[in-house]
Amino acid sequence: MKLNKPLVSVAWLKTNLEASNLVILNASIPKVSEKTAMASDESLIPYTRFFDIKNKFSDTSASFPNTFPSEAQFTREAQLLGIDCDSCIVIYDDKGIYSSARAWWLFKAFGHDNVAVLDGGLPEWNKLNCATENYQPFQGKSGDFVGVENKKLMKFFEDVKLETQNASHIIMDARSEERFNCLVDEPREGLRRGRIPNSVNLPFENVLDGHCLKKEDDLKRLFSKFANTNDHITFSCGSGITACVLALGAQLAGYKYLSVYDGSWTEWGSLTSS
Repeated sequence: MKLNKPLVSVAWLKTNLEASNLVILNASIPKVSEKTAMASDESLIPYTRFFDIKNKFSDTSASFPNTFPSEAQFTREAQLLGIDCDSCIVIYDDKGIYSSARAWWLFKAFGHDNVAVLDGGLPEWNKLNCATENYQPFQGKSGDFVGVENKKLMKFFEDVKLETQNASHIIMDARSEERFNCLVDEPREGLRRGRIPNSVNLPFENVLDGHCLKKEDDLKRLFSKFANTNDHITFSCGSGITACVLALGAQLAGYKYLSVYDGSWTEWGSLTSS
């Protein structure tokens, strides 16, 4: 089974739940500002495998959170989840569309395009009264997935430093308007207020309609206020999570030249003083 879009509906997933090459991943993480725990291991989508962004699919030895893993690490952990080169991967999270977009982007960044986000995630699945089951750790055989990094999709500090001086690149910040305009403290303790020079602000919530992404026509109108479809856009946020929500929305809106700044404001604000 092959996917032709980066987003699938609950109805589509329910219909294709038994497809032989389908892999369903739960990529839920808590928000930095969240005081409550993630959804429990109960009442998840059937056949769920846990995509552990924080501990398995990030470089935990790095100075900043959610750091892009190596090819070797990503390949190893994906194989342990039973993922094959021909797997059709659908990713969800417990907030609707949040960290699932980061997992989607990671697969794309390691050369796997047969991957999509579940529109509305677990909340939408539950809203439509679809079947659920308790989580069981994956115990099947290892897959044959091999990640090959697409260096165009992830940007790092020196890349973005150059982009701030290049009018042909757009840096789009997914943080809230209040954070972008330095009106409130950052949720991450000790991180200064600020924004990347010459960046523009599109809060990631603005591409959502409740738990789901806005319709494609609405996304096109929204992104057209900032960029043309042939522009090169680098997305940033706090630590590389919600930047990927904008990347998902932009791809659906027809934008082709997209990248994500891995360290985002956590790195930029730590390595620069103004």
